[in-house]
This record gives sequence, structure tokens and C-alpha cells, in this order.
Amino acid sequence: MRVLLTLVLAVCWLKLCAQPSAGLHLYTDAQGRFRFAYPPGWQLQQTGRQLILTPGATGPASAPPALTIVVLPDTLSRLPTRTRQDTLWHSIRQLPQAQVLQVAEQAAGSYQQLRYDYTYAADSALPGARIRVLGRRLWRGGSEYQLEYRAAGGPETQWLQARQLLESFAFPNADVAAPRTRAPQQLCDDKMYGIAALRYRNDLWEDDCRTIHEFSVADPSRPPRIHRQVLPFQSYALTKGFDNCLYSVTKAPTNAPEYVYRYDPATRTGRYTSWQLPAQGPATVWIAAATDERGRLFFSTSDASKLVRVNPADGAVQLVWSTDPVRQAAYYAAIALDGAGSHGNFCLDTAGTLYQVYSTDGSLIKIDLKSRKPAPQLLPLAGLPERGGYSDLLFHYDAAGRRRLYLAGPKALYWVDMASGQTHFVRRGVYTDLAGCNLFRAPSGPAAPAALATVWRGRVLDAATLQPLPKAQLQVGAGPQLLPLAPDGSFTFPAETNRPVRVRVQQPGYLPTDSVYGGGSGPYVQDILVQPLTVGTMLHLNDVQFEQGTTRLLVTSYPALDELLAMLKQNPGLTIQLRGHTDNVGDPQKNLALSEQRVAAVRIYLVGLGISPRRITGIGLGGAEPRASNAREATRKLNRRVEVRVTGTK
Repeated sequence: MRVLLTLVLAVCWLKLCAQPSAGLHLYTDAQGRFRFAYPPGWQLQQTGRQLILTPGATGPASAPPALTIVVLPDTLSRLPTRTRQDTLWHSIRQLPQAQVLQVAEQAAGSYQQLRYDYTYAADSALPGARIRVLGRRLWRGGSEYQLEYRAAGGPETQWLQARQLLESFAFPNADVAAPRTRAPQQLCDDKMYGIAALRYRNDLWEDDCRTIHEFSVADPSRPPRIHRQVLPFQSYALTKGFDNCLYSVTKAPTNAPEYVYRYDPATRTGRYTSWQLPAQGPATVWIAAATDERGRLFFSTSDASKLVRVNPADGAVQLVWSTDPVRQAAYYAAIALDGAGSHGNFCLDTAGTLYQVYSTDGSLIKIDLKSRKPAPQLLPLAGLPERGGYSDLLFHYDAAGRRRLYLAGPKALYWVDMASGQTHFVRRGVYTDLAGCNLFRAPSGPAAPAALATVWRGRVLDAATLQPLPKAQLQVGAGPQLLPLAPDGSFTFPAETNRPVRVRVQQPGYLPTDSVYGGGSGPYVQDILVQPLTVGTMLHLNDVQFEQGTTRLLVTSYPALDELLAMLKQNPGLTIQLRGHTDNVGDPQKNLALSEQRVAAVRIYLVGLGISPRRITGIGLGGAEPRASNAREATRKLNRRVEVRVTGTK
């Protein structure tokens, strides 16, 4: 495998010095103009005017993966950023079978930058081999900085390290420090965040804990903006500072000091801070974080035995307690049994009050931070669907100053009416921690300005061949109008900054696409892929669900079934096989029979609406082909499903 990561600096060669931080080696040039970090295990070598970093040990005859820093004269600093984006997009489109994942323009205060992520067909004897390129280009002070990682495959850990290195590049004197207190004019951006516990990859659900979902508190039920794999480690803990940046720490049970990581969702950049949490203790992990009314960050361990406070104003790290205060409560014995659950997840309210959530049933535990004394009784909540898996709390103030408590459950997000203790469903999702404007109150004044406009450009491409589909029907946003496509499949859509949009694409011979694409903070480029209907193509009907233990379809199943019906009518030569699945709970033979009966129910529905029964076959597989782990309910429910397999495309 050949990997090359090139960092082109349009400045004279500068002497670098190293210092360790959070397991990373930090490099800053002698004049303090830029810095970056690289992971442990990478080797450093200087050759002439080049600095070469190679990840890991390699054999003597191999071409090692490398990070190379070279000097390049600046040739584009006087061009407008949009022109620079056009130039880059044009060059990408000249590559064979290119797909643009992202080309985004961003203004970052004292400098301009482009971020890009694309793939193209490799010039290789191996069919299907592709090169992926991640990069940043920055313009500041008459100099151009180009950072680029280019690889043909490779282990995921190496990609994460390369992305982490790219994101760590920064201009120290351009950093925005967290304010000591919230200024009167400072407004909360009315966004909340959650660390996604799961991700879907290779037809399986697996642990994630690196991806962050961004929600608008005005309507958190809307599809989130996805910050995919932006944390350099798996994490359970996330909080939002007064600078509207997110702060996190690894969930690894290292029992060693760990540095806090800062991520800016506006610029999608992150790096480690100098704030170091103490060793968390044996057999426990950092599980939750929150922010108080003074902008200080708090981190708690999973056994609630350690609470640590970080003051961003001066970087001071202080241990708040080293013994779980709930041990004083009469109910402690009932919630501290082996296997009974945890209560380390917490949030902060006004007047120095800390609330914890008992993971088994969602009950609340109230603690006075000053006295470190718990309330005498648990606060039970009503309306929660099941036991087990309640993972975090967040008090959030909206733009009008209204307070609402959010609760992350085993399958969904809820809000809590504190007066009655009643919970209300908000949206589906499994989140390890929540972060938001914990104690920010927006000052009264004129109405917020209208959303800023930007432009989304891209192409509609065949997902298999990456060839353009200029005849596709593209619908973007809520309106019924179709967006025109150019002969090369390209489009231009006037979007709002940082706001996801719904995209629907239809074309005979292809699976209908109905997805959400994340908006950028400036003009951006992103292609849309449409999957061709070929023999063997699988369509997952995630929203087709049944009453437990029966063949009765839930009402929420019909929109997905109607989309399948429309696809069959639009493609009269299409034949399909319905495949029914269950989880592994119960008798395997009964599960097999139930899966067959559910397939029959879906087939009856389609035939009743005009589809020839000869075009639909079915098979029940019971629990033989799990799509996710059956170890816990959060993933086990994903195995109770019906899928569609294309069997013919005459």
C-alpha cells in the first residue's frame, strides 16, 4: 500500500520543537506561527528542506507511508476563495471516476481555508482500486498552507490518525479562547449535540462513540447535522463551553492522566487542550461532562466516585470530590448492587445543583454541589418505555430563556416536564452524552437575523460506475419543484448555512434515494450517489415494523411500503425477494415461522395494490442473519426487520 500525506508550507523552513500532550507529539515552529501534532509511533526524519513522518515500523524494502512537509511558493493567495474552490473542484472532476465527498469553503477569522475529501479510480491493475484524498488549504498573511493525505485503502486506525493530524494544524495566535464569563451580548447558538453510540457499516451496526450529531433546539426532531468520526478517540463524555465549542475526553480505561479535546463544530476542526484530567481510577472511565453557569467544565467517572472541574479562563483543574456523595443516601444500597446500573451521567442546573440519572430506570438523583449532599429521595419519571440504558441528562435554555431537561434513553431522546415528572418522546437515537447551552440565557433585544444563504453544488452519480445521471429527477428541500441537472449531472442549490436539507432522487433502473445532506458554513460541494437496481441489490426497509410477536404491521410502516410499491410500478421488469428476519430471543423454530409470516404479510399488501404475485418471492430466515449485535436491546431491535433483494431487472 502506498500512502502519502503532504503538508506544503509556503514559508521558509522553520525549526520545530516537540513536547508530549495526551499521547501526541506536538510541534510548534520557532516563531510560534503554526503547530500540529502527530501520533505516537510515527518516526521523524529530516531530509534537506523536507520533514518526513512515517507511521509505524515498516520493512526495509517497503515504501513507507509518510507525512512530508515541503516548501511551495504561494500562487493563489490573491484569488477570491470561491475561485479557489472552483479551481479545486474542476481539477477533481478531471480525475477518473471521481466522487466529491466534500469541498467546503470556510472563513476562520484571520485566514481563509478550503477543506476537501474525494476519491477517484487508481491507476492500478487491481479492478475497483481507489485513492482517497483528505486535505486542507489555508491562506494567511500572504502564504498558502496545503495539507493533504492520500491513500489507497489502509487500516482505519491509520486514517483516523491522519485525520487527527490534519485537524491539529493551527495558527496559535488565531485561536479563539474561551471567555472568562459570558458577555452580555453573547448569544447561545441554540444547538445541542450528542455523541452517537452506534454507526452502520458493512450492513452491521457497531459501536461508534466518535461521531457527533448536531440538533437545533427549536426542533430537535429534525434530522441532525452529522459530524462524522470527528473525535480522535471513542468517548462517552461531551460538554459545550461558552465559546460554543465542544469538549470531550477518551473513554479508554487507562487509569492515567488524560488531556481534554476541543472540537469546533462551526469549522469542523479540533485539537487537544493543555487541560489534563487526573487518572480516573481502576475499573472506571470518564462517562459524562457538563458546564456550569460560570463556564467551567465538569467531568465525572462512571462509578460517580470522581468529579473534576476545569476552568477554561486559567486552565486550572480541580478535584471536586473523590467519593461518591450518593453513598450517604438511604437508597444507595438499592442502586449499587452488581448489575443494577450506574449513576455517573449528570447535568448541572442553577444554584449549584447537580442531577444524575440512574441508568436502569431513568430516575433522577439531586445533589447539592456546595454541601455534596444528595436529596433524600430518588425522583422517578413517568412515561419511559423500558428499563436499562438511560445515559445522560441536559438542561438547555432556548432563545427565549425557557428551560427544558433532555434525557437520553436506550433508543430515543426525551424531554422531561420537571413539574409533573412526565417524559415526552423527541426523536429516535442512541447517545452516550448530550451537550448544549446548559445555562446560557439569551439577552432580550431585537430578533435574531435571518439565516445566511450559501450555495451547494455537486453532481448526481451512479454509485457503481460514478458516471453522471443527467436525467435523474432531483428534489431538494421541502418544495415539490425538481432541480435541473446539467449534462454532466451537476446542480446548484441555494441553501442555508449549517442547515441539513432533504434530498430525493428517482430514476428508472435505480433505487429511489431519500436522504439528508448536511449543510456547510460557506459554499460547499458534495456529490449524490444513486444505487443502480442490479441483481443482488439489497434494500433495507428500516421503518417496516410489526407489533411484537405478531404479523400486524404498525401504521408507521406504510410510507416505506408505499415507496417500495412505487419503485415496483416504475420498474415493471423488476422482480424481488422479501427476506424476513428476527432477533435471537425465544425459540428458533418459532422465530423462523414468524419471519415467514411477516414476509407473507408484506407480500399480501403489495399484491393487493396491483403488483403481480409472480414478481415477489419470499423467505423467512429467523435469527440466522443478524444485522447487529444481539447482546443488548439497542442493537437487537435492528435485527427484527424485512429486507428486499433484487432478483431480476428485465
